[in-house]
Amino acid sequence: MSGLAPLPLPGFAANPPEYVRRGERQFQEMASRRRIRWAGIPDATEGSVSAGHSKTSHAGSGPGCAAHAKEGPRVTRIGSGAGGGAAPPNFGLRPNRIRKAQRPDTAPIQRDYILRASLYGMFPGRRLRRLRKSEGMRRLVRESRLGADDLVYPVFVEEGLEAPRDIGSMSGIQRLPPDTVGVEAQEIRKEGIRAIMLFGIPARKDGAGSSAYDGQGVVQNAIRAVRRAVPDMVIMADVCMCQYTDTGHCGIYGEGGVDNDATIECLGRIAASYAGAGVDVVAPSAMMDGQVAAIRGSLDADGFVDVAIMSHAAKHRSTFYSPFRDAADCAPQFGDRAGYQMPYTNSREAAREMAADVAEGADIVMIKPALAYLDLVAEARRRFDLPVAAYSVSGEYALVQAAHLKGWVDRDAAMLEILGSIKRAGADIIVTYFAREVARLLS
Repeated sequence: MSGLAPLPLPGFAANPPEYVRRGERQFQEMASRRRIRWAGIPDATEGSVSAGHSKTSHAGSGPGCAAHAKEGPRVTRIGSGAGGGAAPPNFGLRPNRIRKAQRPDTAPIQRDYILRASLYGMFPGRRLRRLRKSEGMRRLVRESRLGADDLVYPVFVEEGLEAPRDIGSMSGIQRLPPDTVGVEAQEIRKEGIRAIMLFGIPARKDGAGSSAYDGQGVVQNAIRAVRRAVPDMVIMADVCMCQYTDTGHCGIYGEGGVDNDATIECLGRIAASYAGAGVDVVAPSAMMDGQVAAIRGSLDADGFVDVAIMSHAAKHRSTFYSPFRDAADCAPQFGDRAGYQMPYTNSREAAREMAADVAEGADIVMIKPALAYLDLVAEARRRFDLPVAAYSVSGEYALVQAAHLKGWVDRDAAMLEILGSIKRAGADIIVTYFAREVARLLS
């Protein structure tokens, strides 16, 4: 005989790699030396391999033979033979139908099939469940790991508030009075969270959002309070105007909509004001063209060269922001934000936005929201060497909280799975309202 029929190798048929060809040659040589012969594998002269018929199988034709012709090649699993015996593998041929008494000893065939499967990384030589057999083994081979150091906790501070106020659409999240934010930061730090992001709700709003760059503004005072209370806390601050303008838009509104160039000048002033108060990272989220360059220029001009920029580079117009607008009192009073926030349909445009911010000097790029945009997180990780952040936004939090209160999901398991998937996609930093609960679970 000239050797066994080749094992079907999906994807390798046209041009198999050298290690496959070498393995097949080794197997054929071994088969020839051992003179392995099985009635279901014909000699080269005894019929066509593609036809799958040997002289000892299917002496005639009929409905059974026609049915097999329709089925095409298949491999019989070892150990699935009739009567509990091991059925010989057919290496892609149709199973023969010879009488049991005529079947040869199949043990050599089985051993050689297992060897051949091992050469190609196939079952039964390859068993992927080996690495999942125990908790210790699963932990050992875990490919991505979520830790408290990855998390940033958003904090809302409201000017003029006398006591913490619950946010109705975000169970468990509160607006804080300015004089309590330092104590709250200490508690957050004790739970293992090393970074917070501050959002301010001012007492006064106007068309220019001027309270945003007031040296004694709500965020500026909160930065100072946190720095005094927790010197090693990484303090981030959102740089946007929607909480500060009377229109609720993310910039200065003019006759034709939001004035991009006037807005980025204000964003630069806001960022410099935060830096003067002691912030570590400014996070522009207005989605204005050129905002990163304007902020970097303003920071450097005022001597704040060490203040980092975490740009909301791909911030999408999303219904998942709805609870946040309740939390930060920043819903648009008219119109919408489609003219500056990104449509969720455009991944290539998102990549261009991120690339533009990197070119302008961003130190970290952020994708927002996170859960429905994991493809963009992965693409950012692939394209850029900078740290990648993702914001698991208020709607993602609210959905899990609501389902938990209804008894529909296990909140702890759900939030670990959500944040774990964001981490797996490639995020180095995750801004999330689950940060404190997750930190407790991980500790």
